[in-house]
Amino acid sequence: MPQQAVSIDPKSRQGNRPGGQNRRPNGRDQAPKEEKIFQEFVIGIDRVARVVKGGRRFRFKALVAVGDGKQRVGVGVAKGMDVQSAVAKAVDKAKKQLITIPVTDKATIPHDVTAKVGGAKVLLMPAAPGTGVIAGGAVRSIIALTGISNLMGKALGSNNKVNNAYATIDALRALVPKDQWIQKPAKKEAK
Repeated sequence: MPQQAVSIDPKSRQGNRPGGQNRRPNGRDQAPKEEKIFQEFVIGIDRVARVVKGGRRFRFKALVAVGDGKQRVGVGVAKGMDVQSAVAKAVDKAKKQLITIPVTDKATIPHDVTAKVGGAKVLLMPAAPGTGVIAGGAVRSIIALTGISNLMGKALGSNNKVNNAYATIDALRALVPKDQWIQKPAKKEAK
């Protein structure tokens, strides 16, 4: 019986091998990948302890800011047995508490605003174009996720990251767009 010539083509060799053309699709490859609309920033991670009868139980507390860079931002705090679960819970909480911020055409806030949470007080002021974000700590982290590019901020009083973050969110929530400012008519004096 005559022998047949066999060609060795790299593409044809993948026939019945794992990873070749006859591979069965599993669920992992078929799932559509979720687009990330939100940027996440971990502001702080702390190890916290609870004292129980046998000693101390350690968990982790994560403070996370979430924003889309288009005037929406939120902050969340959560605890978990490990850092990854704490961050995931905090991100979920932050997404549920999103706020929308009014921004002027110069990429800054419309007016000065202050907010106080606990011992933390935050002051936010509009800035001229080209100034950038002049702020520090939790205030800067949150503002960076909003899409605001010109702003001056100051955290006064406490240096507690959680209170500073919530005070920043309260200050941003208190902003009023310029077109909604109420112009009171001048009072006419009676003669």
